Amino acid sequence: MRLLRLFPGLLVIGCALAPVPPSLPAESQPEPAPSFVPLVLAGGTVVDVTAWGDSARDLPGAIVVIRDGRVVDVGLPGQVSIPKDARIIDCVGKFLIPGLIDGYAGMNSQAQANANLYMGVTTVVARADSERGFIDTGAQPTPHIYPIDTIGVTDNWSLLARHPDWVSKLREGTHPAELGPQDTARQIVDTARLRTRVLILTAHLTAANSQWIIARAHQMGLVTYGDFVATPDRVGDETGVDALTKMGHYDLGVIPDELQRPLVEDPDGPSADTAYDYSERIPPTDVRLREYAHFLATHHAALLPAFSLYYVQLPGHRDLWKEPAAALLDPGRMYHPTDPATGDMMYPLPTWSRHLPATAQHWMEADLQKKAGQSALRLWHINQTIFSAFPHYLAGSGADAMGTMPGISLHTELELLVRLGLSSREALAAATNNYALQFGWNELGLIAPGRRADILVLDSDPTVSIWNARRISTVILDGQPLDRDSLLHLKK
Repeated sequence: MRLLRLFPGLLVIGCALAPVPPSLPAESQPEPAPSFVPLVLAGGTVVDVTAWGDSARDLPGAIVVIRDGRVVDVGLPGQVSIPKDARIIDCVGKFLIPGLIDGYAGMNSQAQANANLYMGVTTVVARADSERGFIDTGAQPTPHIYPIDTIGVTDNWSLLARHPDWVSKLREGTHPAELGPQDTARQIVDTARLRTRVLILTAHLTAANSQWIIARAHQMGLVTYGDFVATPDRVGDETGVDALTKMGHYDLGVIPDELQRPLVEDPDGPSADTAYDYSERIPPTDVRLREYAHFLATHHAALLPAFSLYYVQLPGHRDLWKEPAAALLDPGRMYHPTDPATGDMMYPLPTWSRHLPATAQHWMEADLQKKAGQSALRLWHINQTIFSAFPHYLAGSGADAMGTMPGISLHTELELLVRLGLSSREALAAATNNYALQFGWNELGLIAPGRRADILVLDSDPTVSIWNARRISTVILDGQPLDRDSLLHLKK
């Protein structure tokens, strides 16, 4: 995380570590049991999120028929037969969108599961790491979990790290290290058996290994995320990586070769600090950045910027602790949360500063806050240039790290995508059907026959204002309406 490089005094304020039982692999949700009684959503407007949000063929007054967790029919009255035994929900005057997908987050507790569902997040592409804890596969109710696993490097948080055959091989040591080709090939097979959906290629993977992993993953139907450092972003994109993650990371693709070469041996040390500093300070009007933006827009990878990781450093942020779902969350079990009293990021000072006068300490805190804000704005301006070339986007919050919150921060992500320049409809597509288009996950993302019946009923039109995506009347998960208010009350 770039902020941790800038401010080594930042502390870990705990992290929820819900252990994964060895006998229970992290996996996507099982198919729901047959409900027998069909559900019909009658009279609402089905919002069109196809074609990356470029289409606007909404269907007002629609009839949506759901059976056994799937949408079986969508159309106008007279075109669609309503089963005689159906349960009918009157949606006249309301708007229907697919359940939201958080494409990069943790999901480590029942509290986080409830917060996601309350905010309409019905699928979480979930990563386990030192910031977000282990994935809680036992939460109920829960969004669908599509696990992410690291690949080709040692990692104590890998989904395989507790399996007997992998305990010694994946033990991280001081820094992650690359695995050999045979171990990497076996790791891909073994993690796929756990129903892993995404392989993330991280900082220590070198270009040759990244290229081989991407090709092999695609042969097996696995999605690849690139969070590259040692591998140049351009190489990963040319090889066909499916998404480049995080504002402040994929901008390394603009650095010159003389800064990229040392990253092979030093992907998380002084060479990386130099590279990050260079990429952050390149002028938004620089021709090299515009060329890189064009490169990104004309190649395969979508961008998953996780802007929300910088939300509280950017101007105009709200106090997210005032959200109803925030009452579910314990700041003591989150990775560097914001101050619950103010909603602002806290910047712990080094221990030696305790001997300074209070005024000096306040000055140091203000200086750290100012530098973080300046850094976030520089990265934001770079991303405005990248956006101008029109790459494809996916929505992911990065929760629950660096001030982000499960469920809540996916909505800040949508707000930031609109602030960047996407239309509200394009932002909605980034959190729904774009995942089907980019990854081939055709079971989700649309209200259409054959798709999973994860649906939000909204009180206002989200294409008029992205803020209306928060005005949720009903959450439907696997074809079953949830008691949304009850989600705010955890069972003890």
